[in-house]
Amino acid sequence: MSTASEMLTRLIAKQNEASKARSDLDSKRAAIVQLADDEGRSDLNADEDSEFQDLTGQIRSLDEQIAARAERITELSEEDKRSSDAALAFRQAEMVGTRVTVNSEARMYEKGNGRSYFADLAKAQINQDVDARQRLERHAAEVRIDPEYQEQRDLNRTDTSGGYFVPPLWLADYVELARAGRPTANLVTNLPLPPGTDSINVPKISTGTATAIQVGDGSTPQETDLADTSVACGVKTIAGQQDMSIQLFEQSPFNFDQIVMADLAADYATKVDVQVLSGSNANGQVKGIYGATSVNTVTWTDTTPTVSEFYSKLADGIQKIHTNRFMAPTVIVMHPRRWAWLLASVDSQGRPLVVPNGQGPMNAIGSFAGVVSEQVVGSLQGLPVVTDPSIPITDGTGTNEDSIIVMRAQDCVLYESALRTRVLPEVLSGTLQVRTQVYGYLAFTAERQPKSIALLQGSGFAAPTF
Repeated sequence: MSTASEMLTRLIAKQNEASKARSDLDSKRAAIVQLADDEGRSDLNADEDSEFQDLTGQIRSLDEQIAARAERITELSEEDKRSSDAALAFRQAEMVGTRVTVNSEARMYEKGNGRSYFADLAKAQINQDVDARQRLERHAAEVRIDPEYQEQRDLNRTDTSGGYFVPPLWLADYVELARAGRPTANLVTNLPLPPGTDSINVPKISTGTATAIQVGDGSTPQETDLADTSVACGVKTIAGQQDMSIQLFEQSPFNFDQIVMADLAADYATKVDVQVLSGSNANGQVKGIYGATSVNTVTWTDTTPTVSEFYSKLADGIQKIHTNRFMAPTVIVMHPRRWAWLLASVDSQGRPLVVPNGQGPMNAIGSFAGVVSEQVVGSLQGLPVVTDPSIPITDGTGTNEDSIIVMRAQDCVLYESALRTRVLPEVLSGTLQVRTQVYGYLAFTAERQPKSIALLQGSGFAAPTF
């Protein structure tokens, strides 16, 4: 082994030790934060903060060592490769004369010639036999240039034929499950959930006062008594849990509890969005936008819908908010398939009706910035369009309709608590299992100003074809 190879081996071993030490320090630091979080504290106490800072300093020092050592490993790797390449070139140069005669001579270890490959291998390794080493090098040259050797492979990467000695490599990473997110929930007004209550009641004026022209001097002014009511939204709970064996919890090279918690949190976000959209106000659910009373509605009945017909229905929904809420809507929310239908629609000349912003559109019904979900994808009639995969697509008699929401988003209010997590080892300790949980509380109302919402529904929104 070359000097560079020896140094490289030692450095890699030290680098692995340093990486493990850093991982241990990072785990200790995460445990301090987790303890404070489990106890419901937003700040660390003095002892915890001191230990946290000390661990951070140690990690920073290790990071500097790891970075410097990584640079040196790269240098030695290149040096060792150059040495190996030079040695290989020298050996190949020595074998040039041999290659000229390989095809015309008997192979070095041909059956019946009295020579043994394994015997020479032992002589070369144990006794440093020069003749044996030369025969082995001659055989190596034959293998490289003789095509018949390349075809005589008894072992390969097939299992039971040598494949078990080529194990799969499992990366210390994973592919998370795709989730729909919470685009609509993020659009509405988000407020912290007040503590210590199971219902939020918002006072509301149901009948307002009035003014009028005074008929004459000294005549009685208009007097209309104000009447009030309230909008109530109950506090609901979303929760999920996962049980796992203590062996999986402790022995997996992954931080499996973090993977489970992240997936539960991602699904929690999606379920919040579903509640904001479609909560039924029964069985522990909030009352979502689709269940709100007194909202504006636009029905589109059509078995052969066209974009021009859709365009007029959208205008109708927008004007109803202007007319009844006396303020402008702020956003259009639709399912990604409905937006794709608009993008795919063309005029009689095959030109798209919704064109990219960069084209400087003229006479286009809308424009788009990108084909993505969970964010603004374009605009229609001056309003941003947001796509939400959680919008139902099974409405209507044919159970194949989606719908569109036009709304003044800030008039809807979502109250949320912080997402809470727990790890419970005791409850399943009898079977060596632990339970991980996430939960949180929410309340939602779309009925503060229901006329700020327009729902576009009907058979015209049946599943589009492409």
